[in-house]
Amino acid sequence: MTNVLADSVTSLKGIGKETAEHLTEMGIYTVQDLIWTFPYRHEDQRLKDLAETPHNEKVTIEARVESVPSVLYLGKNKSRIQFTVLAGRHLVKVVFFNQNYLRTKLVPEMIVTVSGKWDRGRQVINGTSIKFGPKTDNTDFEPVYSLKGSIHQNKFRKYMRQALNIVGEDFIETLPQYLLEQYKLLPIVDALEGVHFPKDANHAKQARRRFVYEELLHFQLRIQALRKMRKDQDKGTIIQYDLQKLRDFIATIPFQLTNAQKRVVNEICKDLKEPHRMNRLLQGDVGSGKTIVAAIGLYAAVSAGFQGALMAPTEILAEQHAQVLMDWFTPIGIRVALLSGSTKTKERKQLLEQLHNGEIDILIGTHALIQPDVIFSNLGFVITDEQHRFGVEQRRILRDKGMNPDVLFMTATPIPRTLAITAFGEMDVSIIDELPAGRKEIETHWLKKEQLNSVLSKMDLELKKGRQAYVICPLIEESEKLDVQNAVEVFEQLATIFHGRYKVGLMHGRLHPDEKESVMRAFTEGKIDVLVSTTVVEVGVNVPNASFMAIYDADRFGLAQLHQLRGRVGRGEHQSYCILLADPKSDEGKERMISMTETNDGFRLAEKDLELRGPGDFFGKKQSGLPDFKMADLVHDYRTLEVARQDAEKLIYDDAFWQHEDYRYLREMLEESGVLNGERID
Repeated sequence: MTNVLADSVTSLKGIGKETAEHLTEMGIYTVQDLIWTFPYRHEDQRLKDLAETPHNEKVTIEARVESVPSVLYLGKNKSRIQFTVLAGRHLVKVVFFNQNYLRTKLVPEMIVTVSGKWDRGRQVINGTSIKFGPKTDNTDFEPVYSLKGSIHQNKFRKYMRQALNIVGEDFIETLPQYLLEQYKLLPIVDALEGVHFPKDANHAKQARRRFVYEELLHFQLRIQALRKMRKDQDKGTIIQYDLQKLRDFIATIPFQLTNAQKRVVNEICKDLKEPHRMNRLLQGDVGSGKTIVAAIGLYAAVSAGFQGALMAPTEILAEQHAQVLMDWFTPIGIRVALLSGSTKTKERKQLLEQLHNGEIDILIGTHALIQPDVIFSNLGFVITDEQHRFGVEQRRILRDKGMNPDVLFMTATPIPRTLAITAFGEMDVSIIDELPAGRKEIETHWLKKEQLNSVLSKMDLELKKGRQAYVICPLIEESEKLDVQNAVEVFEQLATIFHGRYKVGLMHGRLHPDEKESVMRAFTEGKIDVLVSTTVVEVGVNVPNASFMAIYDADRFGLAQLHQLRGRVGRGEHQSYCILLADPKSDEGKERMISMTETNDGFRLAEKDLELRGPGDFFGKKQSGLPDFKMADLVHDYRTLEVARQDAEKLIYDDAFWQHEDYRYLREMLEESGVLNGERID
């Protein structure tokens, strides 16, 4: 690239010290930084007739100022300026906020070009931009930037126009010619012009298309390079299991595997035989049958002479896994053991000796598995259930107990495929997106808070049948700021209502872990009929007898969380019910309630959640690890993301990519990102 791009922005006309400081706040130091600051939208500047413009639509008019502007001060640094204009036959008011400078600029009889939102009923334009004089240029679509300080849009556009004119055709193309031709992408100079100053709507659209693809290709190249490095450098344990033995074991399973389970079993078993370490994420909705898939992988490892380990986030969950695996494996001579924090000292010592001597084939437990004295004889396969509940360090310690064992991470939190291949890009992703046949759907209903009595009546009906119920509240105790039900208050109400008939329990995040375990165990064993809880039951245990759930103030939860909570019921043979009690004030809150009543499909709900909240909020900004794209949107550009992923994979494994001049800028991007640590991947 030309040296002009590296020049300070102060080399541009009109940018002095103060303006440069404001630009620095925006991360703009050089001419190149300025040019790569893209607008977040384009304003349609085509002139419109107010008589034909619907209410609340954006409009641009050419008009004559009819009145002296009046200013209303609204408090600290806030003001409202209003004036009247004549546009054709229409005498209308124009309102701007915090644009005091207009007071001295506008005079009656002056011609102005105003853009804004048209309030047809009040005959008011809520202005977004204004130009003094008639519309003289041919710019129908003006860029709108996210600015700081006292820099106005018009000034910033002038700096941008100047920068693009200076650089001219000197921009060097950063994408290989064959990709430009294959996808009919605009060359870089034309694309930059189209982003900042498009000739028309299609020019802007094609410019965006080019940069979206380029951003996603860069991102996927980084991911694919990391994957290749892992596969080349992270040598694993080759588990040569007996295929016929594995088929014989699968034949003993008393139910038919779904097609999704079969596909995922093949992916896991293929990984076991590879020379590089498995690093796979297994996603499956509640009840999709992840445990049997994990069991088949464990059987393959054990039948080949290796040990397996399964780490669960809670003791109760570990016990459940242990019980299920013992039922499957003990009859065929595979030795399964459970190690938890409550394992007695003498029993623990004996268990650890057996583990070290290879007399235990599969060890299941909580974080107790990562203690230094837990030594395996020949650990080959590690499964971590609900992996987000463990820290990276905990998972690493368990992994290091084997000679680089294969690792499978399991989660019941459905993650949209778009995000899965992005946020977990270094991992292979398996998805069980099909539920076993015959599983009863949970009936979900959305009721207003005033209908609480009918909810309690329905709960009573279920309890009379000998079933159990969950009642979920967003808070533990009363809040002065929020008008929502709290768990303690609801517990006291229900304990009074059901006194002498049903046992009501309370569980929340402030309880000591031992107390939580105790309450949950009592509910699991049927000693508690109604469990009032905050979201601590979100990822939890299997209570087949629980057939009813009421979620108070359900609009305070995200879709993914609501779905996880709902998944605590519907785990047995009985028809189950989930009641959402909510009076949502926002349209988004109402949409969440409607979505929950329309589907039990966790992946569909996850896609909807992603659509409503965006990728950063879906994971939480700090946890997501997602880049801030200038142009790309993971929700709307998911098809381009998939194309970029395939292209990146081909490039990374192609020798020409590492040698040919056409790919120099893509290689430089990889090096600058730090992925390669200054070395080529061979």
